[in-house]
Amino acid sequence: MGYYDGDDNRNRSQKGSKGGYVLASLVGVILGAILVIVVLPKIFGYNLLPYDANPDYNLEETDKDKHQQVKHVKLDVTTDVTDAVEKAKDTVVGISNMQSASFWGDEGQKEAGTGSGVIYKKEGDKAYIVTNFHVIEGAEQLEVTLSDGTKIPAKIRGGDIWTDLAVLEVDGKKINKIAQFGNSDSLKPGEPVIAIGNPLGLAFSGSVTNGIISGLERTIPVDINRDGVEDWQAEVIQTDAAINPGNSGGALVNIAGQVVGINSMKIAQQAVEGIGLSIPINFARPIIEDLEKYGEVKRPAMGVTLRNVNEISAYHQQETLKLPSNVKEGVMVEQVVPNSPAAQAGLKELDVIVGLDDHKVQDIISLRKYLYTKKDVGDSIQVKFYRGGKLKEATVKLTSEKTL
Repeated sequence: MGYYDGDDNRNRSQKGSKGGYVLASLVGVILGAILVIVVLPKIFGYNLLPYDANPDYNLEETDKDKHQQVKHVKLDVTTDVTDAVEKAKDTVVGISNMQSASFWGDEGQKEAGTGSGVIYKKEGDKAYIVTNFHVIEGAEQLEVTLSDGTKIPAKIRGGDIWTDLAVLEVDGKKINKIAQFGNSDSLKPGEPVIAIGNPLGLAFSGSVTNGIISGLERTIPVDINRDGVEDWQAEVIQTDAAINPGNSGGALVNIAGQVVGINSMKIAQQAVEGIGLSIPINFARPIIEDLEKYGEVKRPAMGVTLRNVNEISAYHQQETLKLPSNVKEGVMVEQVVPNSPAAQAGLKELDVIVGLDDHKVQDIISLRKYLYTKKDVGDSIQVKFYRGGKLKEATVKLTSEKTL
């Protein structure tokens, strides 16, 4: 009885302690799971919510502001600028100037330079491109690269060194879009503009830079024949839109996508930033028309060669030309072309021209600018000049001569 009772108690005790161990183990597992779920994420910053769970439904109100939610937002980036670029970009092309070169003793042609151009007209099976004269100068062959990369040959229709403009002719079969010209006379300082072209060559074709009109009617002296003497003053638009080598001949576009200028040059000095220059399209239009139609610009001329008075010594101003002491400016007639308008009007060598109509003539540039921009072939002009110290006048009927 005793052993039995003793054995029975011992067995019940062993069974009880096994049950306790199981219960304790179960409680430990549950506590461990709670520890993993609750404590560890707070320590390591994990978020154990399902990837598609809504945080608003899984975080307490007091915890919401401690969590950042990432939202994927689709933006519509269409703006006036992108619209303008879309209208004009396909009308801007690359132009490669090909010239003869020697390759290890073998003669051939290579790309001597690149620039840009603007397709402004399509007529029949031909299309016409305006660019800068300096882009095509010296070319033996020209190649145009369209916006889609297609390359087509081009020929020079006409060029004008004075205005730095040229017109090219290409096969129009692959030309689908032409530029729309705007009104450069209506531009205002601060107005947004966009430059489109190929800076540094075709590797950066179709580059777009954005800026504003920085200034209007800027005059830049130009040395046409590179002899160190200014021959012309280009009237240009100033912009801070980046214009770099290769942009020459490209489009300056207003916010309506209209071409308001032909990009021509920049002031490239170390201390200068953001001064790009563009030929106003209103000034360029008649030049483009003449180049397309005649191959040259039909300019009026008097038939004389000239020299600036301020380049003549004071002695000869007084003793040879007999100028009054208060006359320090004007142009001296060096030569009169026989049978020219000037000869027929009675002008002679050593006459000093000081006025055209009501315009004061200070030097050759001012005379040339008035003649080229205010007069046409066939017009008459009143010339005021000094001869032997006396002021005289003559009426000259202008013709299309090669000299002034």
